[in-house]
Amino acid sequence: MNYANKNGMKVKYLLVAIVCLCFGVKNVFSQDVIKASDFGVKSNSFENAATGIKRAINACKAKNSTVLVLPGGRIDIWPDEAEKRELYVSNCTESDTLSKVKNIAFLFENSKNITLDGNNTLVVLHGKMISFAILNSQNIKINNIRFDYERPTISELTIKSVTNNIVETEIHRDSKYVIDSGRICFIGEGWKTKSYHTILFSPERNTLHYSTFDPFLSAKAVETDPFNVKFVGDFSKAQFKPGQILTIRDPYRDNCGAFISLSKNIWLNAVKMHYMHGLGIVSQFSENIYLKKVAVAPRENSGRVIASFADCFHFSGCRGKVMIDSCFTSGSHDDPVNVHGTHLQITGIDNAGKITVRFMHHQTYGFAAFFAGDSIALVNPKSLLPLAVATVRSARLINKKEMELELNQPMPADIRTGLCIENLTWTPEVTVQNSRFERTNTRGLLITTRRKVLITNNVFYRTGMHPILIADDASSWFESGSVQDVVVRNNVFEECGYNSGSGAINIAPENHELDAINSVHRNIRIMDNIFKVSNNTVLSARSVDYLTFTGNKIIYPQPNVKGISRGATVHLTACKHVLINKNIDLQGVLQVNTSKMNINDIKADSKVDVQESR
Repeated sequence: MNYANKNGMKVKYLLVAIVCLCFGVKNVFSQDVIKASDFGVKSNSFENAATGIKRAINACKAKNSTVLVLPGGRIDIWPDEAEKRELYVSNCTESDTLSKVKNIAFLFENSKNITLDGNNTLVVLHGKMISFAILNSQNIKINNIRFDYERPTISELTIKSVTNNIVETEIHRDSKYVIDSGRICFIGEGWKTKSYHTILFSPERNTLHYSTFDPFLSAKAVETDPFNVKFVGDFSKAQFKPGQILTIRDPYRDNCGAFISLSKNIWLNAVKMHYMHGLGIVSQFSENIYLKKVAVAPRENSGRVIASFADCFHFSGCRGKVMIDSCFTSGSHDDPVNVHGTHLQITGIDNAGKITVRFMHHQTYGFAAFFAGDSIALVNPKSLLPLAVATVRSARLINKKEMELELNQPMPADIRTGLCIENLTWTPEVTVQNSRFERTNTRGLLITTRRKVLITNNVFYRTGMHPILIADDASSWFESGSVQDVVVRNNVFEECGYNSGSGAINIAPENHELDAINSVHRNIRIMDNIFKVSNNTVLSARSVDYLTFTGNKIIYPQPNVKGISRGATVHLTACKHVLINKNIDLQGVLQVNTSKMNINDIKADSKVDVQESR
């Protein structure tokens, strides 16, 4: 073939490639557009949009790939015409006989290739509702939408004045109440508060603290004006101050903000959750979850403080990738982010080699936690160390609390009742980046997954407890498991831990027996962060092999006027292969206190003072 023919063939192949690419792009981006307004969903009508939303979603499911566009403005959804499903949701299913049926505003079930374009619509929910549920679905995107409650299940009271026997309050307009025989009761759409879990907001510090409503419950309530209530009683031991806000909820968990279950490839972008009841956005046994510019915060100009009844982003037994990017949480009664698996306890072993395992925490049960083909670890709950690994041949839920597992290989010799099983297959790779977490009385991130974790370029502002907690336990919450590869880099930790007197990062597996050779966690690198400390401790770590703390800068709110050279503190228990160097402590030498470990397991530079506890 001559040169000209070669060039002609190249051009021909190039044209064919371009045509194929064009057809491919057309197939990727050719989505049918469905307008919710064509199904009776009207902006600012204050009519129940539930039926129209259901019909629009069904129309989407009838096509290969669709974009469902909302009308903008405000739409309202009531439970009576909404989708209903019996759902068992990790960490928010109470162990009782009450109905587990949830009311769902947007239900994507057995669906594929649907994009919900919110068009900046504000969706106002009435009663206790799940904003959206994605069940047994894949390739679902939710963009540019806002959710709120007409009546949030948290009530808020601003303290106007305080004496030993009178407290005057102003109740938020969204917090409905009744006063009966001098006693106040908070009510909502189909519910009333029976127990009073109270968190106090101090606006001058922008912080949340544990508190109590007991003095108000025993006092006489007198309405002086609408939403202005005077309480007459014994407040001599109370330490309330004018301007503080009491945020009150019934702690019973019977719902969640959103639910993603047994689904794959889910994107949430520019989603704003202004209030969530029960728990936050819960992803359960799902794969590849991407959160970009998702905000959990009260609506601007709402005057409210709290946006989430408990956690904001909760991941239980997921796999693939979990990405939290450029997100924001402000005003939660629990942790902004929690990523974990679940330890189930072995309660029975039969002669045929089948294992019965049981959910142990009262708020987590009712769903399959193992599947055929899953890899599992047999775990000693006291040491949290694996005794053996195996593969599941079959798994079935035999009742709401128990599963029966059959293994592909002979029963491990160490197996016995009382040990725990961890699912190794359903563990995700996690990235948390470019985000801000504030106004929480508890922790910032709880991360326990054995796959790669990257926490970078975030701001943790005055979290009440540790901004990062790496735990693992098989005796309380039963949230698994160990971490194997964690990088915490280029974050700012600002005055965290004021509620617990704790420092910034806490690596605290609940292993009640320490192993002299093996550690629970490994390969944790904490590098190039800024710690603006409110107390001296910047790191506590237990049972970690290969721990690095390097290149960090520690700043104090007040200079050390007494001239004492003692700086921040690192507490280490039973750790090995520890490197601490190149840190900058603006107050003095970094103090390292060790316990139950060999002093030779620490390599440190001259700016570190290592002390062994006796």
